[in-house]
Amino acid sequence: MVSIFVMKLEMEVNRSKPNNMKGPLFYSKILLFGEYGIIRDSKGLSIPYNFYNGALKKDSNTSQEAQLSNQNLKRFVTYLESLQKEQPDLILFNIDELKNDVESGMYFDSSIPQGYGVGSSGALVAAIYDRYAKNKITVLENLTREKLLILKSIFSQMESFFHGKSSGLDPLNSYLSIPILINSKDNIEATGIPNQSYDGKGAVFLLDSGIVGETAPMVNIFMENLKDKGFRTMLKSQFIKHTDACVENFLGGDIKSLFENTKKLSKVVLNNFKPMIPEEFHGIWQKGIDTNDYYLKLCGSGGGGYILGFTEDIEKAKTSLKDYKLEIVYQF
Repeated sequence: MVSIFVMKLEMEVNRSKPNNMKGPLFYSKILLFGEYGIIRDSKGLSIPYNFYNGALKKDSNTSQEAQLSNQNLKRFVTYLESLQKEQPDLILFNIDELKNDVESGMYFDSSIPQGYGVGSSGALVAAIYDRYAKNKITVLENLTREKLLILKSIFSQMESFFHGKSSGLDPLNSYLSIPILINSKDNIEATGIPNQSYDGKGAVFLLDSGIVGETAPMVNIFMENLKDKGFRTMLKSQFIKHTDACVENFLGGDIKSLFENTKKLSKVVLNNFKPMIPEEFHGIWQKGIDTNDYYLKLCGSGGGGYILGFTEDIEKAKTSLKDYKLEIVYQF
C-alpha cells in the first residue's frame, strides 16, 4: 500500500516548487467509483490525477482566458463574502486580501478541462481555501474523520457556487492530494491504494467523449429518477451493491473480482443511466461488455466529458477503441 504520509510530503514538495505562480499547484481528481451512489450512501473512492493542475496566478496576462477567469473569480468572491456572513462558524476568509488580489487581475491558471468530470472547480475551490481561509485545516495535520468532515462541509458550501449542489469531495481530494475513501456521507477517510504496476497489462483509462458535460442538469435527472420506486430499488440492489464491491476489490487488490464487478456495474449504468451517457457512446459501451475488451462507467456526473474505462489488456482496449483518444490513469 502507498504511504499516506509520504504522499503528503511529496505533495508539499511539489506545491512549493517555483513555477512563477502566485499560489501552489492543485491537481485534478478522478472518482473511480461512487458517482451518484454516494448521494445514497454507497462507498466511493476518489484519487488525485496529477496530469492536470491549476494555480492562482497574478501577472500581466491579458489573454481572454485569464480575463474570463478573473471575472468568474469576482463573482465567486461576492458569493464567498455572503457565505461567511451567513455561516461565520463554518468559514472565514481574508476577504479584503482576496478582493484586492482579484481586483489586481488574479486568475486561476488551469490545464484542467472544464465539464469533463475531473474536478476543475474543485481545484479552484481548494486553491482559494488554501490561500485565503482563516484558521484552515492544513494537509500535514493528523487528518481525523472529524477534520475531514469539516473540510468536506466547507468545500461543499464553497463549490455549490459552481454546481448548485456539491458533495465537497472534489475540492477535498484536490486539497489533500491523497486518495479519499467514502464509506458513507458521514464516514470518510484518507486511504492508501495498491502501488501501480507500470509493466502490467491491466489499466484504468479515460476516454474523451469530445463533448462538454454540465453537472447540474445530470444531477437534476438523477434526483427526478429517485422519485421512482423501481429506480430506487435498482439503485440499492444493483448499482450500490456493485459499486461497494468494486471499491473493496480495488483497495484489496482483488483484480479478478474487480473486473467481474466492474462489468456488472457497466451493465447497470448502461441500462439505467442512459441520459448520462452521450447517445453516440451507447454502442461502444455495449461493445465493451460483449467483447470483454474493456468496461466503461461514468466519470463524474456524465453527460459528456470523460468516460472512465477499465481493461485487463490495455493494448486490446486501444485496438478496440482505435478511433478514440485514451489516457491511462492507473496500471495493474
